[in-house]
Amino acid sequence: MSDILIEALRYNRWANLQLLDVCSRLSPDEMQLSSPGTYGTIADTWLHLLSAEQRYLRRLVGFTPAISEKDDFPGVQRLKDEAVRSGDALIDAVATVDPHGTSAGRDGGDVRHWLVMVQAIHHGNDHRTHICTILGQNGISYGELDVWAFGDKNDGYTSC
Repeated sequence: MSDILIEALRYNRWANLQLLDVCSRLSPDEMQLSSPGTYGTIADTWLHLLSAEQRYLRRLVGFTPAISEKDDFPGVQRLKDEAVRSGDALIDAVATVDPHGTSAGRDGGDVRHWLVMVQAIHHGNDHRTHICTILGQNGISYGELDVWAFGDKNDGYTSC
């Protein structure tokens, strides 16, 4: 089962990097685009997505976050570097994290590690969708980012 989780996390890292590549071609003004129903601007959404990913890792493995939503936008290249760092750390965490272990949660209770890991995957999908919505509504192509495209590029299919 951990192999399936690793592939889901590999997809998460791949999708982040694919979409960051698209965003690397945007102008500073385009990075400030937003759309109703999304988190905020493209820049703010990326900073939130990757900052949260690093906070999840802090809970799971004591990872030290290097970016925060409180920071100014550090640029797409810095976000790509952080996406690799946190993406790799999430994949590596599968081998060491006890899914039934806990860390401090809300309201004085604890949260199970499996829930934090699932949230990391869901959170990435949710906010990448926001960014794709903004791009699409502004006529900016973002390519194929779904799991099927990941499978095409990562031995997800076998030949008959």
